[in-house]
Amino acid sequence: MIGIVGASLAGLTVARTLRSLGVTEPIILVGAEPWLPYDRPPLSKEVITAGDESIAPDPGWATLLTPGEADEFDWRLGVAATGLAPGPVIHTDHGDIPADTVVLATGARARRLPGDVLAGVHTLRTLDDARRLADDLHDARDLVVIGAGFIGAEIASTAAAMGRRVTIVERAADPGAAALGPRLAAWALDLHRRAGVDVVVDAGVADLEAVDGRVRAVRLADGTTIPADVVVVGVGAVAETDWAANSPIAIDGGFLTDAAGATSMPGVWAAGDCARVTAPDAGHAVPHQHWSAAIESARAVAHAVAGHPRPAPRAPYVWSEQHGHRIQICGTMPRGVDPTVVEGSVDDDAFVAVAGDPDRPDAVVAVDMPRPFTRLRKAMDARVAGAVRI
Repeated sequence: MIGIVGASLAGLTVARTLRSLGVTEPIILVGAEPWLPYDRPPLSKEVITAGDESIAPDPGWATLLTPGEADEFDWRLGVAATGLAPGPVIHTDHGDIPADTVVLATGARARRLPGDVLAGVHTLRTLDDARRLADDLHDARDLVVIGAGFIGAEIASTAAAMGRRVTIVERAADPGAAALGPRLAAWALDLHRRAGVDVVVDAGVADLEAVDGRVRAVRLADGTTIPADVVVVGVGAVAETDWAANSPIAIDGGFLTDAAGATSMPGVWAAGDCARVTAPDAGHAVPHQHWSAAIESARAVAHAVAGHPRPAPRAPYVWSEQHGHRIQICGTMPRGVDPTVVEGSVDDDAFVAVAGDPDRPDAVVAVDMPRPFTRLRKAMDARVAGAVRI
């Protein structure tokens, strides 16, 4: 029997990949949430605009399952894992689950700020988080988003389209430069400002001010006070490993694994946002917390568990939708490099830009140009696969 801890995108991908590889033994998926696996990218967009009441409390909401797939596996939903024991055995708040093989796919939780427990202060990671935020935004006038990463930027975009007054507060002086390069990061900030979002960079948050236990303002380190009916904290994520902290498994910012996903505990593997893979060429643990990365690591783990060769790797890929534009990134942007626009125009908000050799780019950034981006992405995938011995 195979036990998967985490009824998530990664957990489901492991399960369905095992089936596609001919594995027929029973597969149990343990999930702390009461829902079947659902799609998370819409949480920062359609869900918070829909409002709480229009989202039916149905496990099938935005399900990732294909027809009939729900009956393919044994689901233990609303069940929290509490630890691991040699065997391996999954400890849960509903009893122990012994297994021949265990895959950990518990994802990550949103990083919080000290003292951010006031009413009106939110993080966004789950469907319940999105429903609470949607309910609060319904009557809000002023939203402050702390953090200019993809989650924060998408929420700011969505709330601005809803007519809310939105301010993004970001500690970094050049948010987005690591992923986009300095010039395109400046374009992304300008996109927010043209949509009516106030963006404050190089600014630390000193305190959240409250009246009767509810947030009313965000005070910055320089003393500036920004009114806020609602605050969203979008300052990154932390691998969800606390439940296994007392278990005999190596953890350091995630479940430490080798390139195939095997952990330090015999018979236990890890995939997705909760895993921290030791890169052979870097000699240290590297986290990758994106939608596509979760799928790729889950596929690799499933192949290893099934005794199959590792599937061909792909170039890192991430996308974001902001203010009506789709931003796509493939590859890893070299530090400090400004990619060169090879198609379209930044001034027209539609372009493809590459870092490095245009025929063999290190990274590609595209806005609203899916066809040329897809062509370049396929070429990068082929090059990455050819460079790695399968």
